[in-house]
Order: sequence, then C-alpha cells, then structure tokens
Amino acid sequence: MPGSCCARVKWVITWPLGLLLYCTVPNCILPRWHRWFMVTFVASTLWIAVFSYLMVWMVTIISFTLDIPDYIMGITFLAAGTSVPDCMASLIVARQGMGDMAVSNSIGSNIFDILLGLGFPWALRTLVVDRGYDVHINNKGLVYSVVLLLASVFLTVMSVHLNHWKLDRRLGLGLIFLYAIFLLCSILFGQM
Repeated sequence: MPGSCCARVKWVITWPLGLLLYCTVPNCILPRWHRWFMVTFVASTLWIAVFSYLMVWMVTIISFTLDIPDYIMGITFLAAGTSVPDCMASLIVARQGMGDMAVSNSIGSNIFDILLGLGFPWALRTLVVDRGYDVHINNKGLVYSVVLLLASVFLTVMSVHLNHWKLDRRLGLGLIFLYAIFLLCSILFGQM
C-alpha cells in the first residue's frame, strides 16, 4: 500500500478496477505471458468498449436528468472524456521533441473517429443488423459542426505553419481559443 494519504485514497478507489484488469488482461511484460500479446490486445479492446459504453450511458443519464441536449453533452463531456488519452499521448511525444507526431496524432485521431468511428457502426447497422435501414441523425446543426471541424483542422495546420512549425505557449493558447470558438459555434448551430 502506498505511503502518502492521497496515494492511499487513489489506491483504494482504483483497487477494484485494477484487480478486474489484472484478472482478465494478461501482462505481456512478464516472460510467461509474452506470447499472449494478441489476447492482451483483444481483452484491452473489449474493456475499452465496455468503459466507453458505461461512459455514454452515464452521460446520457446526466443529460436527461439535467435536461441538457444530447449534442451539448456529446461535444463537451464525451469529447473531452475520449480525447484525454490522445491529449496525454500528444503531450508526451511533444515533450520528447516530436511535435510533428503530436500534431499528427491530434488530427489523425479526429479523422479516425469521424471516418471509422461513425462509418463502421453505421455500415454494420445498415448492412448486417437492419439491412436497408437508414440511420437518421436528429441534430440539424451537424453539417455546420463538420464544416467547423474541417475549418478548425485547416486553421490548426495553418497556425502551426505560420509559427514556423514550432509548438509554443502562444500557439497553445491560440488553439485553446480556437476550441472555445468551435464549441460556442457548435452549440449555437446545434440549437437550429
């Protein structure tokens, strides 16, 4: 058990989850589990799916309870919750001097989320589950949000280029400001 009070509280809170993952996901660092890397990959992917489902379920309940529209919860809480790992990965590689990888990760993850994260479930639903069924989207402002997203990606790349391909505090603050504008416009367009 850890020594400091905060570390003990964290250990007590995360212990059940740690035990569950310890029992269900082989640790490939240990020599006896080296050949089980595919089982580790599949088990990790399944746990990510379970945690994602639980996160969406909890956000939906909060949204319904507080009478907050789905698109606002999706563009704020769900987006932030799923982007924190990407943010941490980008931060780590940027601190290691690989800014190009950090920028590529942030842009690539959004493209992956849009094209595969939306495309695969929709294709699965319309091709396998309900053949010929159309998926209807209830948010009229989605077109504007997609245009804003594309504009944001373009402005991000242009900002990095105009900053001579250096990531610094000024660029970071500018991108945070750009995100705030994106959120504000998306929420306003979502109410149409």
